[in-house]
Amino acid sequence: MSLISGFEQIVRTGEPLAMHTWFQLGGPAEYYAEPESLDELTALVRRCHEESVPVRLLGQGSNILVRDEGVPGMVIHLSSPAFCGIRIDGRTITAGGGALLGRAVTTAVHRGLAGLETLVGIPGTVGGALHGNAGTHGANIGQWTIQATVLTASGEVCQRSNDELAFGYRQSRLDDLAILDARCELEEDDPRQLSQRMQKQWIVRKASQPMGHQAAGCVFKNPRGQSAGELIDKAGLKGTRIGGAAVSDRHANFIVAEPECTSQDVLRLIELVRGQVRDRMGVELELELEIW
Repeated sequence: MSLISGFEQIVRTGEPLAMHTWFQLGGPAEYYAEPESLDELTALVRRCHEESVPVRLLGQGSNILVRDEGVPGMVIHLSSPAFCGIRIDGRTITAGGGALLGRAVTTAVHRGLAGLETLVGIPGTVGGALHGNAGTHGANIGQWTIQATVLTASGEVCQRSNDELAFGYRQSRLDDLAILDARCELEEDDPRQLSQRMQKQWIVRKASQPMGHQAAGCVFKNPRGQSAGELIDKAGLKGTRIGGAAVSDRHANFIVAEPECTSQDVLRLIELVRGQVRDRMGVELELELEIW
């Protein structure tokens, strides 16, 4: 029996991953799946576990750089409505791991629930946001999260309570294979005031980031008490380029991929920037971007 026997309707081979990431770079996935139900997802993950095939979860692709040679094993994308639902019960919002973070934010705001509005403009899915504890200065998704449903690498569905999540700066203990949903307990507030705060936050964020039509990604975590973008700027690296990869002129912690760019160009530029900031500013930058 082949790995994909019985899963032919949801698994493709040699799927180009560039179209699924913000950088629009990189090679294909050996196997690529879009399960349509939890049963299909768990069965596929169990099959991969039995066959010792590595599995990766792909969200919106905003925080991933795929290497030019592609990705071995199975890449799973939770794009089905079964994984993207959002519901509100009182002050609690429950969002599927595949739901867009922006949709969860606006849903909460329109229902007069405060807490997530500071996350507006942060790309990606709820699952990805929770895994990396997405946030802005002084606020993050983890501080509102009370429970998560996860899928382990062996295909087991489990509940993680608040005390198991242990959120830190751009990290959590949620290292399970997939985050199926998350529950956040928010605070009641006036929807109009929330909308105004959200719109202001969105305007500020968009004004400081690369243009929406550009293929780009945020690269480094902010060192404690400092801004990675400011450090890169002070090191004189804005506009620095290798091949088709360039440090953004609008925000130095973004790398922009121009049409002729390769993933190797981005990787080389990342190492150049990291080395120059270390030598000139005395700070070792840590990657926020995931390299596949």
